[in-house]
Amino acid sequence: MNIRPPAIFLMGPTASGKTGVAVELAQHLPIELISVDSALVFRDMDIGTAKPDAATLARAPHHLIDIIDPTEAYSAAAFRKDALRLMADITARGKVPLLVGGTMLYYKALREGLSPLPRAVMSAISRSASLRKAAAE
Repeated sequence: MNIRPPAIFLMGPTASGKTGVAVELAQHLPIELISVDSALVFRDMDIGTAKPDAATLARAPHHLIDIIDPTEAYSAAAFRKDALRLMADITARGKVPLLVGGTMLYYKALREGLSPLPRAVMSAISRSASLRKAAAE
């Protein structure tokens, strides 16, 4: 079991002002921001995601933004692994992780862990989709 270092969670619905508060806190406290948003992990998804603009990211860099292509999969389990690693790194640098975002499943995965489930096998998923399509025809 991974031990979670101390952290601050700033969570809430979209457009509730989380990013503004986090950026302001980053100007005054020894914190590093970790994005907890399932859409912001994807590069080039800048419209409709409330992704912080370049000026905001320059003032307060966020971890876990623009880390994968939209064609790649990213799960709550991947987030948990990445966040725990970053939290440990941030803590080792003498700072406090501030996790900011609104993907509640990611917070739940981080706080409570996840049940061990087998990974999805793309060939099985493709076969299932083909069978559903054939049945619909």
